[in-house]
Amino acid sequence: MQGVADDTIAAISTPPGEGGIGIVRLSGPEALAIGLRLFRRGDGSPLPPPSPQRAHVGRVIDPLDGEPIDECVLTWFQAPHSYTAEDVVELACHGSNLVLRRVLAACLREGARVADPGEFTQRAFLNGRLDLARAEAVIDVIRARTDAALKLASRQLEGRLSEEIRAIRGALIGLLAEIEAAIDFPDDVEPPATEAVVARIAAAQGAAERLLAGAEAGRLYRDGAAVVIAGRPNVGKSSLLNALLRQNRAIVTEIPGTTRDVIEESMQVGGIPIRAIDTAGLRATHDPVERIGVNRTRAQVEAADLVLFVVDASVGITDDDRHLYEELAHRRLLLVGNKIDLGDRLDTADLPEPLPVVRLSALTGQNVGVLEEAIGRLLLGTETTAAEILVSNLRHQRQLEEAIAAMARAAASARDGWEHAVIATDLNAAATALGEITGESVTEATISQIFARFCVGK
Repeated sequence: MQGVADDTIAAISTPPGEGGIGIVRLSGPEALAIGLRLFRRGDGSPLPPPSPQRAHVGRVIDPLDGEPIDECVLTWFQAPHSYTAEDVVELACHGSNLVLRRVLAACLREGARVADPGEFTQRAFLNGRLDLARAEAVIDVIRARTDAALKLASRQLEGRLSEEIRAIRGALIGLLAEIEAAIDFPDDVEPPATEAVVARIAAAQGAAERLLAGAEAGRLYRDGAAVVIAGRPNVGKSSLLNALLRQNRAIVTEIPGTTRDVIEESMQVGGIPIRAIDTAGLRATHDPVERIGVNRTRAQVEAADLVLFVVDASVGITDDDRHLYEELAHRRLLLVGNKIDLGDRLDTADLPEPLPVVRLSALTGQNVGVLEEAIGRLLLGTETTAAEILVSNLRHQRQLEEAIAAMARAAASARDGWEHAVIATDLNAAATALGEITGESVTEATISQIFARFCVGK
């Protein structure tokens, strides 16, 4: 699957909008030739073949009329010492959409074609510059919304996850080779003892299960979590949203039912990107507008990673609260007793089942930090941090699950005395599943799906 492309691609590699610098990137066998045809030095003369990894200041010209488009810095990265492991030329101009579009158009007229989404990174993978897990980490670095998410993505880009996967896969392939040698040469090669086979599979399976155990935490750091604030009207849900955001985002009044629609804002808790969602109070209503809001609240609750079940601590648990608990009990809940500045009559024994609880005052800010810590604990469920090697990609999680299931079958077959060919089949399936993560045994369809998620220019 690896190989050098025979065409040259080009794309704008900086985000749309105005900025100090914008970059048009070329990659492929004609990258340098195209760049040199478009570039002129300050005195208007062509640039001789440059040294790699050196920046050259001049102008980029329009090949249609020879007029300059913009001042420019040309840098050539000679293969294989570039991002794609091909010849790469970057033309750094002023960050104007019009300038960059004209420079890109000039590159296309000189023989390049527009790069597909993610094609630069795809070429880096196909040319052996990155394995597949590291290539996928590139988009995670770009899209990281918190320091913790960035740290996790950076570690995967460094190859930390790939190293773990390769070690597990290597152990399985080593065992598989011994078993297949015994199958192919029964008179010359003794098969490994059953106890040793089971132990070696168990060791590999345990390592895979430890990686998989952090998958939910990894997903939260990478994709974030939806935290819905729900409860009956006038318990301070909008005030709580404002307290968490440290700004007055939601309208707060003494009138029950003020919030009639979903209000969503972004924040972070313990390095996890959070979508904090304020909702209409849950109650029976004849108001058609409020009823729409209540229905939207229920839809948000069903999709939430965590529901903050807010009650008025100064009043205690009411019959309406108990009815709402019955409606919400199937979700992951954190009981929030608000308004403790007015008193605290909250008794969790008034609910059918015990819940984790935080008592606070959204008005004064008392214990809002305690609530944030509780949210982080409930979402992560462990002391896992982004400093560890976490599986954050759903595709990786599924391949690990497939590999673990195959290893479990192989171990069971070994213990039950099945033929070595049966054990080898499942070991091969496990190794293949792990190879899907790093790219050793990936299909063309999978590659296309992965890089289609990337932006053009990366």
